[in-house]
Amino acid sequence: MTTLTPQKPAIPQPGGDVTPAPEPRPARDPAWRELVDAVREAGQYPTWSEAESVTRVVLSALGGHVVGDERVDLARALPEEAARVVASQIPATRSLTAAEFVDSVAARIEGATPATARWDVSSVLSVLPPLVGDELVTRILGQLPPGYALLFGRAELTPAA
Repeated sequence: MTTLTPQKPAIPQPGGDVTPAPEPRPARDPAWRELVDAVREAGQYPTWSEAESVTRVVLSALGGHVVGDERVDLARALPEEAARVVASQIPATRSLTAAEFVDSVAARIEGATPATARWDVSSVLSVLPPLVGDELVTRILGQLPPGYALLFGRAELTPAA
């Protein structure tokens, strides 16, 4: 697990005591709030802000790799704020393996390692199937290279030779 938020500014108190600034209030959009709450629970993030930041980073990375009808359908199925994050991404010029995708997320998160980035990616992607539907997730996985199913919390079955 990684800390994604900058240190909170201190608020001086009478008598010279200093207390940390309060955590920002969650977004007003209830569907976005529910998505971030699900990510916070799945990833066991200590703050809502950290879960929100991870959600934004992972969805923006995913948005560059899902194209065509699947991208449109994903954006339609997500809360409005999440849809904006996905839809605002320029499509990637080449497909990334699942490991490269995780590494690309690690590069976007200060202090992240491949292990913590994998945790972050799985924390976000594993909450999507109940939200967007298994059929859409199956279509998205059909567009991505092998290895992504585990990130979505699915077993990746390969046909026997």
